Amino acid sequence: MGLFEAILLGIVQGLTEFLPVSSSAHVRIVGEFLPSATDPGATFTAITQIGTEIAVLVYFARDIGRIIGTWFQSLVGRSWWLQALAGQKNDARIGWLIIVGTLPIVIVGYTAQEYIRSSFRSLWLVATVLIVFGLILAVADTWGKKERDLSSLTVPHGLLYGFAQTLALVPGVSRSGATIAMGRSLGYDRVSATRYSFLLAIPAVMGSGLYELNTALQGSAVSAPFSLLETAVATVIAFGVGLAVISWLMRYISTRSFMPFVVYRVTLGSALLVLLATGVLSPL
Repeated sequence: MGLFEAILLGIVQGLTEFLPVSSSAHVRIVGEFLPSATDPGATFTAITQIGTEIAVLVYFARDIGRIIGTWFQSLVGRSWWLQALAGQKNDARIGWLIIVGTLPIVIVGYTAQEYIRSSFRSLWLVATVLIVFGLILAVADTWGKKERDLSSLTVPHGLLYGFAQTLALVPGVSRSGATIAMGRSLGYDRVSATRYSFLLAIPAVMGSGLYELNTALQGSAVSAPFSLLETAVATVIAFGVGLAVISWLMRYISTRSFMPFVVYRVTLGSALLVLLATGVLSPL
């Protein structure tokens, strides 16, 4: 039964990681309805996210290779980082801004571990932020200007993207939802906002996942109710499903809005509030 549940949660992780609906919230909620009826935990969630981030590496391999290559090239010469951040080397600038945008979540993620593993996982909080940030995404996507692409990315915008990503430490916010909403609010078109959201997530998610994997291997963290083998199976499945979802989503947003995801978020959050209020589900 543990393997079956891990496989199901791996599918859920892959399906929801890149959609602006919060994969961590879905893994948290689905866990309550499995036979074990328990929270899969922050460790399991972080490790399975390694699989979905590897899917990002595969899908955007050419972009990532170009960014890394030009970033290293920017290290040569005078005022290399100033040239990159000033826009003289667009791909190098994106590389530097990914580093800048990752700093906020590294700091907050490290200092807020106690809350990430406990109070942040309350279903009351999950339900609330599903609704609130769904509505924020609706406003940003509807009224945000569509005049910028990634060549317009600046240091202040990079930091704002980074602070938006930090909000995703709360299950229900959605890493992609928060960063895409920020991008749309700043005037970036849907494809550019989504592409940068995925690229920005790579260092933070891979770092978090590898940290949790290391602590689990050392026995410093508990990955219950799943063994490391079951977690590994879920991670592989999350990779395969996630790769398919990225391909579909990038085609979808080129012609359509995020409104269906907003409706889904508000509906799910409202249903979760009802289940909590009636005692069907326990918040912790």
